[in-house]
Amino acid sequence: MDEIASRRAAVALKRQTKRPSRAEAEDAVRTLLAWTGDDPDREGLRETPRRVTEAFEEYFAGYRMDPGEVLAKTFTEAGGYDDLVMLRDIRVFSHCEHHLAPFIGVAHVAYLPSGRILGLSKIARVLEIFAKRLQTQETLTAQVAGAIESALKPRGVAVLIEAEHQCMSMRGVRQPGVKTITTRFTGALETDASYRDRFLQMVHGPRG
Repeated sequence: MDEIASRRAAVALKRQTKRPSRAEAEDAVRTLLAWTGDDPDREGLRETPRRVTEAFEEYFAGYRMDPGEVLAKTFTEAGGYDDLVMLRDIRVFSHCEHHLAPFIGVAHVAYLPSGRILGLSKIARVLEIFAKRLQTQETLTAQVAGAIESALKPRGVAVLIEAEHQCMSMRGVRQPGVKTITTRFTGALETDASYRDRFLQMVHGPRG
């Protein structure tokens, strides 16, 4: 799904779904605490519903942000630079939409300019916006690439995310340390192996 379709889907969802009040959210947390077998009214848990809803506002702040607005401002003054622009080792903190468990890792994002460039912080910001939503790593990877592609119209985009999923580390098969790697290449970074190889060499190159 491209960025425009993603935004339309989000708007449609908001129209269909009435957001519960904070009190309703806190009541839901109390219900879950009781369901675990504990007493939500004991001293240590009395303020937990409030703390959890406040934490959720931070974890999922991406629903209230528009990546298109972040990427709206671009620059043409790049001194004729037209080679790879890359951000390496951007920290990723997100939550799996299947179990609400965190997945944590790093992202590497690059693009080939076509007359316009982005402020470097904008790339990290767009990644953060999508990560602060319920996600799959595959969708997150595609959304970041699609947003940059849509906003900048570059000659190509590359996104690689490597993350450990707590839904796999702490439950289920219980395999801590296993990393999931996802990629998305577009344009010349998809069709030209030399660009793609350079991107991967930069991803795995020495850290100074």
